[in-house]
Parts: sequence; C-alpha cells; structure tokens
Amino acid sequence: MRRLVLAAAAILALGNFSFAADKVKVDITQIVAHPALDAVRKGVEDVLAQQGYKNGENLVLNFQSAQGNISTATQIARQFVGDKPDVIVTISTPSAQTMLAATKNIPIVFAAVSDPVEAKLVPDMKNPGGNVTGICDRSPVEEHIKLLKEIKPDLKKLGYLYNAAEANSVSTLNVLKKLAEEDGIEVIPSAAPKSSDVQAATRALIGKVDMIYVPTDNTIISVLEGATKVAAESKTPLFTADPSSIGRGAFAAQGIDYYDSGLEAGKLVGRILKGEKPADIAVVIPDGKNVAIDLQAAEKMGVVIPQPVLDRAAKIINK
Repeated sequence: MRRLVLAAAAILALGNFSFAADKVKVDITQIVAHPALDAVRKGVEDVLAQQGYKNGENLVLNFQSAQGNISTATQIARQFVGDKPDVIVTISTPSAQTMLAATKNIPIVFAAVSDPVEAKLVPDMKNPGGNVTGICDRSPVEEHIKLLKEIKPDLKKLGYLYNAAEANSVSTLNVLKKLAEEDGIEVIPSAAPKSSDVQAATRALIGKVDMIYVPTDNTIISVLEGATKVAAESKTPLFTADPSSIGRGAFAAQGIDYYDSGLEAGKLVGRILKGEKPADIAVVIPDGKNVAIDLQAAEKMGVVIPQPVLDRAAKIINK
C-alpha cells in the first residue's frame, strides 16, 4: 500500500511539474499611469488572452508601474531581470531604456516609444539585432502642422510643452521645429521637469503663443488637465498628439490609437513566446493620422473647427 501511495505521489508531482513547465511568464511595466499607457497594457493583455494565454493557468502575468519615478523604474528593471520572465513588455521610452540597461538577454517588447533609434533601444528599425523590438508611436508631425494651419491659418507662434528629459519629446521637438520653420511658424518650447511643474510651464507660454502643442510626453500627459485648465482660462488653444487624452481638455488630438498599439505589441509578444527572436522582428509603426475633436473644449478656447476637419474626424465628443 505504501508503495502505491508513493507511486501516486510521484506521478502527481510529475504532473504538477509538467503543468508548471507549460506556463509562460510575461512581466509588464510602464513609467506612469495615464489613459494612453493604460490602453497599451490592456491591448497586450487582450491579445495574449485571445491567443490562449490565461493568467493564472498557463500564464503568469506581472505588472508594475514606476509611478513617474526613474529610480523606481530602475528597481523594477532589476526585479524583473531577477524574475527571469519569458518576455518583458516596457510601455514608454524611460521604461524601455532602464530595462535594456538591466538585461541584454531577456526578450523585451517596447510600446509607446516615439524614436527607438534615438533612444538607443535598437540600431535599426527593420533589423533590431538585439533582444529588443516593439511598437513605435512616432507622431505624424507634418500632419499635425497641416491640421493646425487648417484650423488656424494665421498661426505664427506655437508653444511646445514637454519634459526635456524625455528622449521622445526632444526628438519630436527637433522635427517640429524644422517642419514648422518651413511653414513660417516659430516653435517656443516650455519645459516641465516634473508633473508638478506643468501648470507653471503652461503659464509661461500664455501671451507668447497662438497655440500650444503637447507631444506624447508622459510627464505632461499624466497631468494634462492642469495644462488644459490654464489654456482654457486664457483662451489659448491646446492640441495634443495623444488621441487617448481627448476629453481631458485639449480641443483636438491626432495620433495613433494606443489600444491598437497594445494589440500590435501583444502580437509581437506572442511571436516571441512561440520561438521567434526580437533581433529578427522589425519594429512596427502603426498609422497615426486619426483626428479627434472636443467641441466643448474648442469653444472654451475660442476655436472654430472648420467643417472639412469635422467631416474627416474619427472621433467628435461634446457635440
């Protein structure tokens, strides 16, 4: 009888080991909580579920937010590397940079990164060549300028609200300056190193610019309501490159759908779990030309949206 019990226990142990071995582990981190980054994470999780990965069954899913703190992001990176997951998903440039600094072996899929080459995440978009690939949310800056000039033909001075420590925002500023200059528009930057500086940085632009441009900057977007409040009070139109933030006070937005970006990132995770190498997977650049309009915010900021813009807008709220 004792031998039978021991044999049964051994079989059960082997079965449990087999089940554990069949599990995959995916760690996800983002620099801060705000609608765009949250939407990316939701997209990743939804695709994994669609592909048959069930958290708690054949998937161990771990999420950590750095809450806007680079030191915390570094701690998370060390913890994740110690966990030895199958794939790490990093949402935002700072999260991706700190993770890559921590490991050159564990596969990393980034999302919400505007310029992966400038951020030194990959040497080449088509041939990443290392342990990193992902989704680029590069803003269609040329389309933005066309849109803003269509809405305000006499636009001459454009404020740029950003955190100078974010590589994405610096890269976008350089592109914006070059393209805006060709259209006779002067770009006036105003930096906010911390989220608590955003309102002051916005006020610094009031009276100096015809319109304010907010890129996909995590510091600014995380407290966008503070910037839009200052802009509305002074009737200075504020535009953002993050459509996920429409409804938070900007009169218009144009850019990628961040949930769709998360879906694409999730697909890359699935490919890596099936055996592909990040080095062989080209960075994906989704289309980002969808326009979103908030008519109530436009009215508060003294903006009249031309009918052709309304006709082609993918989303209009507060009609």
